[in-house]
Amino acid sequence: MRIRRTLAAASLAAIALTGAAVAPAQADAAAVLTTGSASGPAVSVGDTLTASLASGTAATFTDGPGSSNGVSCASSSFSATVTSNPAAPGSATEQLNSQSFDSCTSSVFGVMSVQSVTATSLPYTNTVTSGSGNNVSLNGGTSGPVGITVVLNTLLGSVECDYQSPNGISGSTSNSGNTIGFANQPANLVSGPGLCFSTGYFSASYGPVTDTSAAGSPVLYVN
Repeated sequence: MRIRRTLAAASLAAIALTGAAVAPAQADAAAVLTTGSASGPAVSVGDTLTASLASGTAATFTDGPGSSNGVSCASSSFSATVTSNPAAPGSATEQLNSQSFDSCTSSVFGVMSVQSVTATSLPYTNTVTSGSGNNVSLNGGTSGPVGITVVLNTLLGSVECDYQSPNGISGSTSNSGNTIGFANQPANLVSGPGLCFSTGYFSASYGPVTDTSAAGSPVLYVN
């Protein structure tokens, strides 16, 4: 009887050990930034993220929220480097290295054409927090605050309007379309004549955002 009980106990112990050995390991938590899907590979630190304007949209800089009076650019793009990407929930960081604006027109009275629209004081620091809806914070770097310079051609010559957002600007990401958007983000006029708005409001939607450092340039997801 004792022998049978001992063998039974040994068998149960072996089964328990075997079960422990083959039990699947607990899956690692997804990173804040992943590619391909929300459960896809984590974006590596050092990877480059790029995007142009979402199809059918424009980057605008106007005299008020929802206003059409200002400058509209049919082409815009950015490039950023990922500097940290922890497990979600959390906050990933990026360095925005470049942001361009092209094919710009103006509806401002007295303006004949737009000579240039330029992001100033790059690079910027970009923080992306888990979730969506006002989860992006774009702040200035060592070169100065987030800023934009608009040069307009008028009948009396060129006019330069310099704007800055000392406290940075906010945006939102969406996994539907893999976009990042900014809506009516204010910037204060720091230099320029009366033709320049005292406050300019920036809006743009970029996407899909892709990781061009990864094979196939997969789209970006935020967890």
